[in-house]
Amino acid sequence: MTTHAFPAGSPAGPADGRKDTVLITGLDVRAANGSGTDAFWQSALEGRSGIGPITRFDASGYPSRLAGEIDAFDPAASLPGRLLPQTDRVTQLALTSAAEVLRDAGLDPAVLPEYGVGVVTANSAGGFEFGQRELESLWAKGPRHVSAYQSFAWFYAVNTGQISIRHGLRGPSGVLVTGQAGGLDAVGHARRMLRKGTPAVLTGAMESALCPWGYVAELTGNRLSTADRPEDACLPFGKHAAGQVVAEGGALLVLESAASASARGSTRAYGELAGYAACFDPAPGTGRPGGLVRAARAALADAGTEPSAIGAVFAEGAAVPELDAQEAAAITEVFGPHAVPVTAITSLTGRPGAGASALDLAAALLAVRDGLIPPTADVGRVPASHRIDLVTGRPRPLAGDAALVLARGHGGFNSAVVVRRADRP
Repeated sequence: MTTHAFPAGSPAGPADGRKDTVLITGLDVRAANGSGTDAFWQSALEGRSGIGPITRFDASGYPSRLAGEIDAFDPAASLPGRLLPQTDRVTQLALTSAAEVLRDAGLDPAVLPEYGVGVVTANSAGGFEFGQRELESLWAKGPRHVSAYQSFAWFYAVNTGQISIRHGLRGPSGVLVTGQAGGLDAVGHARRMLRKGTPAVLTGAMESALCPWGYVAELTGNRLSTADRPEDACLPFGKHAAGQVVAEGGALLVLESAASASARGSTRAYGELAGYAACFDPAPGTGRPGGLVRAARAALADAGTEPSAIGAVFAEGAAVPELDAQEAAAITEVFGPHAVPVTAITSLTGRPGAGASALDLAAALLAVRDGLIPPTADVGRVPASHRIDLVTGRPRPLAGDAALVLARGHGGFNSAVVVRRADRP
């Protein structure tokens, strides 16, 4: 990939809050069904699942024993040895992905303006595996045996910090903690940075908490699938949907204003971030409907797009009957019954917290780029009451050049993003 520097005095996008086209010029994916953008996309189009028995610890005594693990990840192959004892697996995944997404975008930190690139990520759990290891040392050996790196390695903001430090990205930074909605919220916040004048922002979400401590935290929500067979584990919108599957992974992206991308000579983009919106659910007990419809409609309005222009909805796909029914009702309210193809990537990858919506966003960008909607895994019969057109079995051609991504986070977060095809900056 050819790298390009920002020319001296290059346009950084409107500093007064005016809208400018926001492009995704770099993309990297880490998922249970394929790491690397091309591998992930090929698996998604083939409907190939990455869900399987947990191997990272002995889960035989747990009611849920399946997960979406990333296989064959060797952090020592891509990171310097000094970083390995300082970082949790989630940060090692994020650092590896960050290097790849910068390369993919053609951004060389060595020739970038000092404050030219920001970093904003989302995370829900932080470095659970690192934290568990140090707690075990504290319990068994005493405080002198706890690593000093524990002070930051567990923290949910550590991915943003370590990426910034390693690549010298000294622009505005931040972290979002909004559950599964976080992957979209990070991208929305990155767009705000662009509109305030930052030329480019590395953004997205990465998660990994597949250790006993992290798994117990997931089990307390009582939403995990207890299926024994991988093909029965994650069935979003299916009649027999019975829970979620924990996973690791996510996606990182480089966002740029069209003016910035053009100024540095970038010649391609995965797509345009055309619209974003977020809102909260009403307080429990009010009887008022959830906020997903409002988020979807606001994102469409932000994009200047009518529902009829959307070629596919990339759904959260919670695989919990009550939550699936709510999302299906929201999609139907916005688009009409059976009016738009719907797909759920989590059926293939599992649910890696904030990384799940980042994976959905990556899949939506690749779908509008290639004109293909990846299928949901075989979930069996879809209840007629859902009234949605769920894509299963094989990819389906995408009508039009735009897609809507939906996400919800535990506690009432709702987010939506509209992406559009972009032929060039």
